[in-house]
Amino acid sequence: MVVFKYIFWILYRIWFYILVAIPIILLFPVLIIVISKEKWYPQFFKLARFWATFILLGMGFRPIICREQKTNPKESYMFIANHTSMADIMLMLYAVKNPFVFVGKQELAKIPLFGFFYKRTCILVDRSDAKSRQAVFKSAQKRLKQGLSVCIFPEGGVPDEHVILDEFKDGAFRLAINHQIPIVPLVFPDNKKRFSFSFFSGGPGVMRVKQNEFLSTQNLEIKDSPELRERARTIILNELQNFNKNKKPLGT
Repeated sequence: MVVFKYIFWILYRIWFYILVAIPIILLFPVLIIVISKEKWYPQFFKLARFWATFILLGMGFRPIICREQKTNPKESYMFIANHTSMADIMLMLYAVKNPFVFVGKQELAKIPLFGFFYKRTCILVDRSDAKSRQAVFKSAQKRLKQGLSVCIFPEGGVPDEHVILDEFKDGAFRLAINHQIPIVPLVFPDNKKRFSFSFFSGGPGVMRVKQNEFLSTQNLEIKDSPELRERARTIILNELQNFNKNKKPLGT
């Protein structure tokens, strides 16, 4: 029985990368066109959402979304969430309809095929380089002026398996205050169980998303970012603990 589990997990991981590649290969000419001009990014975003949906459903995941507050398609936001899985990117794209740009680590640009589009459509950051972190603010400012939103996983990486939620970095909150955009905290309680970064783990099933009430940045200053950061972290941590403790269904 244990042997069959390991065989399943190996095939399941391979299947994931196949699903990642198939839409990119089939849509490659169209993708090349829509990334050639920044003003066409909303069209690329629609294709990215199709790609994400294809992967999630193909892996046997069933996303269920509960929204305490809905976004306005004409406004920009800062989307944040806990980060435990390679599927977090796909689930964020599936759950959020407002076109947004990911701020992500440079290392992902090295992934074959995926990395080609990742580095041309996302804002890359080397967290060990102060100049790189500063450049993120300029790139994000440009995107926000184009009417887009921004998505950051504020833990700055994937925490150890035993950590429910790591400490948050300041970047997302400073950026949101700078541009006076609301922060939208999302919670992904099932992604670690469904498809964690541990190779021999995971399986099909429900993937819940809880979109919490927005945190306003109106009248806040940069000096307020630590307090705002901790408010956001407390919201997400409490939700995760409730989900884990009570097996909390969405909408309650």
